[in-house]
Amino acid sequence: MEHKNAWRTYTKEQTEELEALSVRYRAFLDAGKTERECVKAAVRLARASGYVSLEEAVASGKTLAAGDKVYAVFMEKDIALFHIGEKPFAQGMRILGAHIDSPRLDLKPNPLYEDAELAYLDTHYYGGVKKYQWVTIPLAIHGVVAKKDGSVLEVCIGEKEDDPVVFVSDLLIHLAGEQLEKKARVVIEGENLDLLVGSCPVADGNEEGKEKGKEKDAVKANILAILKEQYGIEEEDFLSAELEIVPVGKARDCGLDRSMIMAYGQDDRVCAYTSMEALLAAGTQEYTCCCLLVDKEEIGSVGATGMQSRFFENTVAELMNCAGEYSELELRRCLSRSRMLSSDVSAAYDPLYASYFEKRNSAYFGKGMVLCKYTGSRGKSGSNDANAEYVAAVRAALEKHHVAYQTAELGKVDVGGGGTIAYISALYGMQVIDSGVAVMNMHAPMEVTSKADVYEAEKGYEAFLKEA
Repeated sequence: MEHKNAWRTYTKEQTEELEALSVRYRAFLDAGKTERECVKAAVRLARASGYVSLEEAVASGKTLAAGDKVYAVFMEKDIALFHIGEKPFAQGMRILGAHIDSPRLDLKPNPLYEDAELAYLDTHYYGGVKKYQWVTIPLAIHGVVAKKDGSVLEVCIGEKEDDPVVFVSDLLIHLAGEQLEKKARVVIEGENLDLLVGSCPVADGNEEGKEKGKEKDAVKANILAILKEQYGIEEEDFLSAELEIVPVGKARDCGLDRSMIMAYGQDDRVCAYTSMEALLAAGTQEYTCCCLLVDKEEIGSVGATGMQSRFFENTVAELMNCAGEYSELELRRCLSRSRMLSSDVSAAYDPLYASYFEKRNSAYFGKGMVLCKYTGSRGKSGSNDANAEYVAAVRAALEKHHVAYQTAELGKVDVGGGGTIAYISALYGMQVIDSGVAVMNMHAPMEVTSKADVYEAEKGYEAFLKEA
């Protein structure tokens, strides 16, 4: 079944809407290179749209009713936004769920060391990465350092024009004969993804630095002096830090026709942002509408902030209690009768690597949001498989609102595969299907999307909240 390229259908007004959405989306990507930063940006947008904290509502004893808008933040890494609907919670909700973590490098708990009068920070990669893609590019350090006194320092080094950057070195081509014989998986070893952060043992004009220059590991000592002076960080503070290493730079228009967006972290922040925009634009609906943005999807949705935790379930229970509708049975009914789009990206067909795709069942740039009936790998292992009736309901909602959409699988059957949070939500008995935006270079330091697909995804998520 051939799907029309959405660019061919747009009016001037729609093109202007598309470009305006792209500007807002790029700003969100620039503000949110970590899950904590994404949650902060989401809170700012929510409060500007009239949302209040669920915690505040509980503390004030407020009874929630149709039209109320609340959000809940968990451990600064998850956020759930709710627009209360007219029907009782027990009849279910309409949920847009996405993840806001992305592949990256994390600092180890004891990262700083010196070798050959060079100072390094030791890292551990997070999520599925091609390790060789992370060498020789400018990198920034984002995150937080929690101090023993309870204070938390926010860190962002490398993004300002006058900031220093860091990088992972690679072997020069002149000596790389043996390296080039290795398989790509081991061309760069995980233990070699260490950041070069210093080479000077003496701080200019700094008497303390000059003294440190006489010590063993004098370059490391100088880096510690800089960290203390400029950022208030001691070496032992790394033990209670969450410092993430991400590519430097802002999201950019891509292509001479400016039809695409190139940026770090579009898996899955492209779906997170469009889902949130759809909810913030929605009026009061029959069913309570929710946008759920979670952490840890890239490593299996585990831990307290992953989808497998009880954060969402506990938050819904609190919400229902504030509306005077909570009981354990009503909570179970609410979750099992809900409908959800697991808003996650799909692989964009790349003709340069055509042999890895099956053309009739691939996602293409410019052909709209993507529906994936199932993900998983090989024999659908680890997937949620949406039932036919639910797929039909989603199709009907999209077509009623003239949303361009396509269907896809993630590559050829036995080539690989992947998963989303869909199967976890489905454990409650709710109807779930994967839907999102096609991404090229998925999991690379810089990923690419089509502006048309971003636009159609936002429209599609709005249609789902209104009609599904």
